[in-house]
Amino acid sequence: MMGPEKNKIPDGVRRIHLIAVCGTGMGALACMLKEMGFEVTGSDQKVYPPMSRFLKEKGISITEGFSEKNLAYGPDLVVVGNAVTKNNPEAVKMQDMGLYYCSMPQALNRFVASGKQTLLVSGTHGKTTTAALVSWILYKAGLDPSFFIGGILNNFQSNYRLGNGQFLVIEGDEYDTAYFNKVPKLMHYHPHITVLTSIEYDHADIYRDMNQVIDAFEGFLSRLSSDSILFAYDGDKTIDAVVANKRCRVIKYGKGKSSFWTLSNTAIHVPWTSFEAFKKGKIFGQFKTTLLGEHNLLNTLSAIAMADQIKIPGKIIGAAIETFQGVKRRQEIRGTKRGITVMDDFAHHPTAVRETIWAVKPLTSNGRLIAVFEPRTHASMRKVFQKIYPASFEGADLICVREPPMLFKVPPEERFSSQKLVDDLNQRGKDAHYFSNTDAIIDFLITQARSGDLILIMSNGGFDNIHERLLAAL
Repeated sequence: MMGPEKNKIPDGVRRIHLIAVCGTGMGALACMLKEMGFEVTGSDQKVYPPMSRFLKEKGISITEGFSEKNLAYGPDLVVVGNAVTKNNPEAVKMQDMGLYYCSMPQALNRFVASGKQTLLVSGTHGKTTTAALVSWILYKAGLDPSFFIGGILNNFQSNYRLGNGQFLVIEGDEYDTAYFNKVPKLMHYHPHITVLTSIEYDHADIYRDMNQVIDAFEGFLSRLSSDSILFAYDGDKTIDAVVANKRCRVIKYGKGKSSFWTLSNTAIHVPWTSFEAFKKGKIFGQFKTTLLGEHNLLNTLSAIAMADQIKIPGKIIGAAIETFQGVKRRQEIRGTKRGITVMDDFAHHPTAVRETIWAVKPLTSNGRLIAVFEPRTHASMRKVFQKIYPASFEGADLICVREPPMLFKVPPEERFSSQKLVDDLNQRGKDAHYFSNTDAIIDFLITQARSGDLILIMSNGGFDNIHERLLAAL
């Protein structure tokens, strides 16, 4: 069996195989590599639409199931997804054959980021929306950007783009890179400009506690050179501590009066939210966006700061913000039936749940906000947030909580209890209900929802296609 020296990318690569190709990031990478002229194959345990169809349309050969036969043709390089274990039959065969291999971030760095200036968005919350908005601003400015983002941008109907311009926008994830490289993905990038939105405890499957999360960001920021610029949110004490004494130039943004970039004079006129952005205490411009919530205004402010840093005029920034159509699964309205609106959102962390609920609250002037929550991430299925979640639902009028669908993956003593969350919410005076499955939620909602209500469905997964099924039932 070959040693770890094969964890590198050789020269002259032509044929590339991706293990676990149907993940959002791996699928996007496969498409980028194909567009760059490489011969690309891939495999995955579960090959199903829309990613399977999307990859086949791009001419990428996909095999269902992991098998050493998938490597029989001898690819020049194997890209290993972070969901792949060292016992995966293709990972074992890859080592036995002495093939060169790398992680997704390594491949992106080598084949896409090379020769470009990387604009990176990092932090626990807001990465996808902020990176998407930055990409759209660059595109509208005629800078022909490339981007690699963890959500589908509605303006492009894609989560990736290969442009000929000098800028590459990346969503910098703090999750593990690969089984052979247990460091945060963002450690692989060398950004020209970085945004840091927030630092909170998350990813309980890989981070033991908040200190480990802080160490991860500390390690990343310590690598930034003196030529690098960091836009750091000013309302997070953890960020204040982490950015201290770093070599990079730190520029604060947020609501602090002394910050370089600040927000002011916000007003909501559904569907628009207007605000003013100030730079060094002087008004930079007036803007309006269809994004909802203060957290999204702060995301937008960081995007403005990043765009201004690369000399994009304020008028172009403003026009881009107005025409930005958001990201799928972020406050995405899936449909309206009988006057009842069904909205999909990726929220799962307690902070994201709280901010999303308050953000969409202005849309419910003629009805109620019904929050439907499925805890299914590694962190939300654990009891680490058990005492925190109840306060997150304060803005909801009616709350439906599902039993976590894969709770067997968590040791019994560490498991989150949806029933306890519902009990705690009811003790706080909220109208909350527990459900063991998705069918029961749909049955409940078709009898309880009425015209004017907004049903906000929050999950980082497919949630048994509840959105379409509920709309059909209504």
